[in-house]
Amino acid sequence: MVRVRFAPSPTGYLHIGGSRTALFNWLYAKAKNGKFILRIEDTDQARSKKEFLDEILESLKWLGMDWDELYFQSQRFNIYQEYAQRLLDSGNAYQEGVAIIYKVTPQTIKVNDLIRGEIQFDSSTIKDQVLIKSDGTPTYNFACVVDDALMNITHVIRGDDHISNTPKQVLLYRVLNFPLPCFAHIPLIMGKEGGRLSKRTGATAISDYRKAGYLPQALMNFLMLLGWSPGENMEVFDLHTAIKRFDVARVNKTAAIFDIDKLDWFNNYYIKNEDPQKLLDLVIPMLFEKGLIGKDNFDKEYVLGILKLFQPRLNVLSDFSDWADFFFQKEIQIDPKAQEKFLSKDLSGEFSLFLERIEALKGFNITTIEEAFRGVVKELNIESKALIHPIRVALTGKTIGPGLFEVIYYLGLERTKQRLSRWIKK
Repeated sequence: MVRVRFAPSPTGYLHIGGSRTALFNWLYAKAKNGKFILRIEDTDQARSKKEFLDEILESLKWLGMDWDELYFQSQRFNIYQEYAQRLLDSGNAYQEGVAIIYKVTPQTIKVNDLIRGEIQFDSSTIKDQVLIKSDGTPTYNFACVVDDALMNITHVIRGDDHISNTPKQVLLYRVLNFPLPCFAHIPLIMGKEGGRLSKRTGATAISDYRKAGYLPQALMNFLMLLGWSPGENMEVFDLHTAIKRFDVARVNKTAAIFDIDKLDWFNNYYIKNEDPQKLLDLVIPMLFEKGLIGKDNFDKEYVLGILKLFQPRLNVLSDFSDWADFFFQKEIQIDPKAQEKFLSKDLSGEFSLFLERIEALKGFNITTIEEAFRGVVKELNIESKALIHPIRVALTGKTIGPGLFEVIYYLGLERTKQRLSRWIKK
């Protein structure tokens, strides 16, 4: 049975690179009816923090990656001591103080990487390897080998920044008489301008993408295409399709490029196609956090109606609370440049006439509001845009947004009157 593992350290949050590694392992396990093991590498007790662990576990769950088994290296110190002692007893290791060190012997190391093909190493370039440090904790490579062997890991799928660890680990597999797993080293993710991912180019915690209003299905679809493709030029596809088609041997040999614009495109696609009721549950906390609604005293149906206006154009859900704030505020802030461009001339006559017409409406709805507006434009013999833009800025403080007649309908007659009246000279 295929058994793969994802082994994060709780010394920081889960980022894009780690998520993609977890995903490729998870997909491979699912594709082969195997097991996905989660191993928390928390041997560095000083730097390991519960907040990081909680974020890693929560982010994996949120992305939809479930695990079959969960281990903590901090609970396995006695196992590492036992195997280090075996190497001491067999003469393959020696002690310096209380540290235990493996004696590297000259040999050629060949690894048949599933992505890169055969990689060859010369052990003469490798120093003797510390197995147990003087403080009693195991080193990364030693704990990794012991765990992978005892957990029956068949495929080690990880970033190619680990290639330098591979020969050191192969030496330990050999001296401990452990069967060697298959290795697959995934090329790293690069920023758009080249170079490794940084915070500026996308190396942000998954929990931050979540807070910004990215949907898990969008992030997963995007991550799957960072170095792999299901073929047939498919871009939008779900996990079920990916599982049926995934093979780690088809992962690209070249680095993947992280393009935030592409991620935004995916997120917009999934937001547009999501049930608005589900999105409502995600945006309500954002509106509350910005002080735009109270904890319980708000009209859910009203918020839902406004959300539907913005849904097709949202790249991230957090934009909603920025773009739609004027629907929830008593006093709106008007963009100074927009005011200068559209409200610097006296429009008292035009605004007064429009208000007169919408106040006289028998039914106040999007259709009748539009009819009233078209009538005013015709009567004044002006272009629609000569009135649409100034009214929009006066009502919303912004130059862009949903259709003006929808805006007026959801603001309501009273607030529309109040905001336009500010620009009518008595």
